[in-house]
Amino acid sequence: MHQPTGVIAEDEPLLRSELREALAKLWPELRICAEATDGIEALQAVERHSPQVLFLDIQMPALNGLEVARQVVDKTHVVFITAYDQHALEAFEQGAVDYLHKPISYARLVTSIERLKSRLAAGPPAIDVAEVLREISGQAHQYLNWLAVPHANEVRLVMTDEICYLQADNKYTSVFTPTAEFLLSSTLKLVREKLDPKVFWQIHRSTVVNVAAIQAVHRSFRGSLEIQLKRRTETLAVSSAYAHLFRHL
Repeated sequence: MHQPTGVIAEDEPLLRSELREALAKLWPELRICAEATDGIEALQAVERHSPQVLFLDIQMPALNGLEVARQVVDKTHVVFITAYDQHALEAFEQGAVDYLHKPISYARLVTSIERLKSRLAAGPPAIDVAEVLREISGQAHQYLNWLAVPHANEVRLVMTDEICYLQADNKYTSVFTPTAEFLLSSTLKLVREKLDPKVFWQIHRSTVVNVAAIQAVHRSFRGSLEIQLKRRTETLAVSSAYAHLFRHL
């Protein structure tokens, strides 16, 4: 088995140092490949290093831990670092994610490490973590207002209202804005589940469109529906399975 890798995202320098030293003693096989002091750095570290484990503080500058986790739950096993009270921690006990309560105790860290080792042996993270995150945040119907997209050597935040459409590209997703195209290392299905379905409509098995970006819908000479966008020149095909979405137009 390859050496496991991890990222520590914690804005308190002392706590970050203590966790790094404790992990070195209790899990010497784990290689900490990066540390982050805010949510943006955490996203960048996950994109750059693809760690198996992310130790993630819930309360951080720029983006909080829950916002970061929604972006990366399908890429890494998340362990929250939290000061939440015990009642709020009940959602974590479902087992889809783990947590370390501040101040971190060695005994609790040992338990978390054992859980992580079992999950790493079992394979990739469970996708249903997203449901647990919604319960933890207490906002069952909150959808993303932005996507973190890699661009060159950085991670850019693209607001969802800037997106014209998204298109499947094998196991990746192409994100199209009026002036740019980005590639996400997640499937279209996973990305779509994080977006408001009232705003983003699936119009083809490989295409999701922002309704606000539609200029017009017309029929091609073959009789199928096509979408003309307001701020891009290409047209988007609507498959017959989704034609009913446009009956009222």
